[in-house]
Amino acid sequence: MADVYIQAGLRTPIGLFQKQYANTRPEYLGAGILNALKKRYPECHIDDIICGNAVGTGGNIGRLTGLLSDYSETVPATTIDMQCASASAALGFAFAKIRAGLSENIIAGGIESSSLQPLRTYADKDDRTGSYYVAQFSPDSTDSLAMIRGAERVSQKYRVTQKELYQWTLKSHAKAQKALETGALSPIILEMPGKKDEGIRPKISEKLLSRIPPILGPDSLTSAANSCLTHDGAAFLLLSHQVGEFKICDMAQVAGDPRFSPELVYKATIKLLKKVNLSMSDIDAIEWNEAFSVIDCIFQRHFPEAVNRYNLFGGALAYGHPYGCSGAINLLHVMQALRLQKGRYGLCAIAGAGGVGISFLIERVGV
Repeated sequence: MADVYIQAGLRTPIGLFQKQYANTRPEYLGAGILNALKKRYPECHIDDIICGNAVGTGGNIGRLTGLLSDYSETVPATTIDMQCASASAALGFAFAKIRAGLSENIIAGGIESSSLQPLRTYADKDDRTGSYYVAQFSPDSTDSLAMIRGAERVSQKYRVTQKELYQWTLKSHAKAQKALETGALSPIILEMPGKKDEGIRPKISEKLLSRIPPILGPDSLTSAANSCLTHDGAAFLLLSHQVGEFKICDMAQVAGDPRFSPELVYKATIKLLKKVNLSMSDIDAIEWNEAFSVIDCIFQRHFPEAVNRYNLFGGALAYGHPYGCSGAINLLHVMQALRLQKGRYGLCAIAGAGGVGISFLIERVGV
């Protein structure tokens, strides 16, 4: 089997719902990233583009993105929908194809626009009625708050407190603000005039968070104060059989009870660590997609000794969660953390609606 390396990767600044990208279609955001990668590697023959997307218009939006870019129309493209884990799934398919010798160079990642998310309507003969923004994730639920309820169930299971949840939100914003001030993430963010990571709040406080009401009633914990908001963005990486700065060592994919979806990030991590015969003490930088603060609490419960290596630049609570590209954003962030920490191994993991999870282990070459 061929080794698989990451040659490069970029993301856009992440936009808040109905803000800086309110009228920008996600395929144009994605095409901008593809064009930037082409300029960096003009001689690299691309065999495929694999694009994650969760709440777009449907169809092969990855192909549309490729056609809008400077790449040739002869480059195939595929769209993957695994909801929150869409970009990770896209990267997984790219990893597998190169490892199997079916391709040599693939661009993989994802695009999303929550701002332009279409309202869909069930067909007349469907036993489900009405219109919806959020797809059905499991057979027993068509609830648009399914993920919120999942976070609440996991919060109750782990017996977390509201104060714990608030503290993780505050930590995420503080670390993201520091990364912004130091330019820590500048090498992986495409410079776009007038655009920035809009979600970071430097003056957020526990007092302010406590004013935000819980979503599921007064006795619940989950609220907008400890959940990521909806966002817009794009992120892609160039994977290759040629030696690069980072090697993808392996990946893992899991599935479980959709009622407890956030917990799958932990299960994906454990499966991967066992697969590669490593422990968390071997990992120098860790990124979990913190769609909810309870995900951070899960990490702290299971890996308290590794908290100082976790989400070093903050996470989705601060930057946001543009569903279709979050997995690629996580991988880019862990790469940058390894560069700055001069570390060897990095791990990123993400949970997805419907009870799925994906994790990756990467190694900085030459360390």
